[in-house]
Amino acid sequence: MNRFDNLFSTIKIRGMELSNRVVMPPMGTLLGNPDGTVSEAVIAYLKRRAEGGPGLIMTEIVGVHPNGLSINTQLSAFDDRFIPGLKRLVDVAHERDIKIAMQIHHAGRESFFMLAEGKAIGPSAIPSLIYGMPPREMTEEDIGEIIQAFGSAARRAREAGFDAVEVHGAHGYLLTQFLSELSNQRTDGYGGSMKNRARFVTEILAEVRKEVGDNFPISLRLSVDECIKGGYTARDIAPILPDFVSAGADMIHASFGTHGSPGGITSAPIEYEPGFNAWLAREVKEAVNVPVIAVGRFTEPALADAVIARKDADLVAFGRQFLADPDFLIKAKEGRSGDICTCIACNQGCIERLMLGEGKIRCAINPETGQETIYPEGPAAKPRTVWVIGAGPGGLTAANEAARLGHDVTLFEEKSETGGLVRIGSKAPFKKAYGEWIEWLTREIEKRGVKILTNTTASDEMIGKTHPEMVILATGGKPIVPDIPGIDLDNVCDALEVLAGNEKPGNNVVVLGGGQTGMEVADFAASKGSSVTIVEMLKRSPVMKLTSHGYMLHRRVRESGCTLLLNTTVKKIEKDSVIIESEGEERTLSPVDQVIIAAGIEPLDNLTKTLEEEHIPYFIIGDAKKPRRIMEATDEGAKAAWDI
Repeated sequence: MNRFDNLFSTIKIRGMELSNRVVMPPMGTLLGNPDGTVSEAVIAYLKRRAEGGPGLIMTEIVGVHPNGLSINTQLSAFDDRFIPGLKRLVDVAHERDIKIAMQIHHAGRESFFMLAEGKAIGPSAIPSLIYGMPPREMTEEDIGEIIQAFGSAARRAREAGFDAVEVHGAHGYLLTQFLSELSNQRTDGYGGSMKNRARFVTEILAEVRKEVGDNFPISLRLSVDECIKGGYTARDIAPILPDFVSAGADMIHASFGTHGSPGGITSAPIEYEPGFNAWLAREVKEAVNVPVIAVGRFTEPALADAVIARKDADLVAFGRQFLADPDFLIKAKEGRSGDICTCIACNQGCIERLMLGEGKIRCAINPETGQETIYPEGPAAKPRTVWVIGAGPGGLTAANEAARLGHDVTLFEEKSETGGLVRIGSKAPFKKAYGEWIEWLTREIEKRGVKILTNTTASDEMIGKTHPEMVILATGGKPIVPDIPGIDLDNVCDALEVLAGNEKPGNNVVVLGGGQTGMEVADFAASKGSSVTIVEMLKRSPVMKLTSHGYMLHRRVRESGCTLLLNTTVKKIEKDSVIIESEGEERTLSPVDQVIIAAGIEPLDNLTKTLEEEHIPYFIIGDAKKPRRIMEATDEGAKAAWDI
């Protein structure tokens, strides 16, 4: 059994001693109150993570000034009125013997609503790479005001009882904007050379030290490498790291990237290996003699233990893993690493949900996350006999939650394996972790006593004869077959059949549909050596490049030589060609030896009539309701179980 001796060793940073080397880094939640105070939802969310036993929890970003907020619900510390709420966060951690740091933050130009209101500030009036609007260039008076604001926020952190404070100097926010030539073109003492551009950060650290005293730890989260063309690199920033330490930094949180970095690398998608960025922490350690935190899609305690053992870093930050499974450290310590639900880096609930304005933080594979205040502990007041029909992600989640709450659950799946479309999709490049999650979830429901009936189709007759007390319909969807001449030819097959391995990719392939399934089957076919053309009728790709996986998928498809034809329809499929139309002009794609249909799916629901006739209560979830992502399927599955 791996004891993870390095990961679970203590470390002292000034006056703060940590019980282990695991850090839960700041992650935005949108759970705060509209006035920036701490809400009950924030308390419940933090409490659940504290129960997992990290050595140090860092709060989500806390605003130091009204003109530096990223969102209007952002937690804040620019006034003493925020101290009581912040103290509640401290109490939640300290009640569980966990140390907690407050991360203090100013968005600068990276705030849409501040830009829209004309309140955003920055080192220079250069437009945001994300929002395209310029901030107001800061005067030296502004600079002094913000420096003092960081110091005052740090003082409030100490007064609230925090064990440390972290200055946010990463990811394209205000401090990074000063460090980068891409956003700082000042000609005064805060611009020009790297040393001058770093002056703002150095003076903030000095002000924070002055306000908190000598024995209070200060961490600096830093994008050690901007990961963007024309940005600074680790080599550029290494010479000024000692200046940051001299000014007050007791620890460097070695992050990377900005909001403008391609591929959303700051929240790296599944394409990046766990711990891929540990080398940057090593670069920092070679420049300064203070503890360094490594960060970068860490999911496995064993890998983190190895990073510390070889002295690449002193501590390791697990971010999204704390959303997927808050108890992963406990399981590792108890020798139950196989029971850990590993983050699949889908970013659907934690990054994209916030980025696309869909709501507060969630996790696609852990329905408790962000819903701690409504999550039922169980058991149910009245256990019932529950049928879950369909073992895709929604059905599996529904079965798991219903069994957890004490219901007698039977799960029906007409295929030979659980997982539905997610298991098939896990065959696409880089998506193996999705299949591993399905395996984990299947093991969980088996341990909870769920009866799993694969190769079994739940019928109207079975429902009428057995009469379960509750039914959750997770029957998914069926592939849409477009009405195109030649669609029934022998060289035409469905994308799911190709991904499942039932159909081999051809040499010259045309994919009908440029949504995620179409793009992923094209990626899959190209990886097998196929020449691929994707035909999409929309004017813009349905796969958004602003999402991390979407960006990586577009890049791979492009680099593999695939052709993506937008605003194009298929008129006819022939034995060795496909006739298409774009902007009123027809042309022929040839030679074509395989046409793969990826036109989407439509809900599959053929049991509701019987359920209503038999007066059996039921829920419809996931793709059976409306085809969407894993996020929606698991959410609806969990809530159906909670509502029984």
